[in-house]
Amino acid sequence: MTHLRKMMLEELERRNYSTRTIRYYLRFVERFAKYFGKSPDKLGPDHLRVYQAYLLKERKLCPGTVENHVAALRFFFIRTLHRHEFRQFLPYPKVRRKLPNILSGEEVARLIEASSSLFQRTLLMVLYGTGMRRAEVARLKIADIDSQRMVIHVVDGKDHKDRDLPLSPALLETLRAYWRWLKPRTYLFPSRMHSDCERPISDKTVWQACIKAAKRAGIRKRTSPHLIRHSWATHLLEAGTDLRTIQLLLGHEDLETTARYLHLSQKHLNQVANPIEELKLSSVDQSRRSYHRPRRP
Repeated sequence: MTHLRKMMLEELERRNYSTRTIRYYLRFVERFAKYFGKSPDKLGPDHLRVYQAYLLKERKLCPGTVENHVAALRFFFIRTLHRHEFRQFLPYPKVRRKLPNILSGEEVARLIEASSSLFQRTLLMVLYGTGMRRAEVARLKIADIDSQRMVIHVVDGKDHKDRDLPLSPALLETLRAYWRWLKPRTYLFPSRMHSDCERPISDKTVWQACIKAAKRAGIRKRTSPHLIRHSWATHLLEAGTDLRTIQLLLGHEDLETTARYLHLSQKHLNQVANPIEELKLSSVDQSRRSYHRPRRP
């Protein structure tokens, strides 16, 4: 390990960044240095400008991905090397915030019914029954399921925050059948059942389970664990759950992030009193009599 890499790693660990973020930040800085064939501390503002343009124009990465690269480089130059003047040379690209697509209740049912195994069915039911992130589902332990209080504990979630989620009777019934079938010891979804040290599945496995089930179910929407999370939150809102409660269940830092589900909720859209309805307009049949038919050229 180089001296610079060790310095950056220590700064990331001091701030208690997640293992995943540390891995990506180190990788992004390494790629930056490799592109120019020099040590990153020997590179300056011109290199940063060229590299950011390369990511956007040549590699054609989406702005959200480039944003992650910029965050890593900002951390390296500002936090690790204490070159605060570099802040102005590392602007975040504007990211188009699209409204996420969602699955209907009927599509969610089709997705779960298309499971190829009890393992996959239970995985999909946990995703939709809790709205957890895929990394949280992958690391879920048997001890995190409290059937006495009907609660699922999310331990060390995003930003190292814990939270509790309601455990539905339907999900509990499936979890018990799953446990009797597989008998996992530590993790609910282990990757190695016969090893002495049981390990959880990767979050990539969770993502692949969604893709495969959606294909079998004939769902053309780009299905992912995060799409299922969005669907769960939207369906909660349509069922009458208030935004503050949904914010806590999802583990959102900002209520504004949760508020976007108002745009996805069909129930809330249909309840909007459109002011055009209050206008005293004549009917189309009455008004079109006074219009002249356009002449053909």
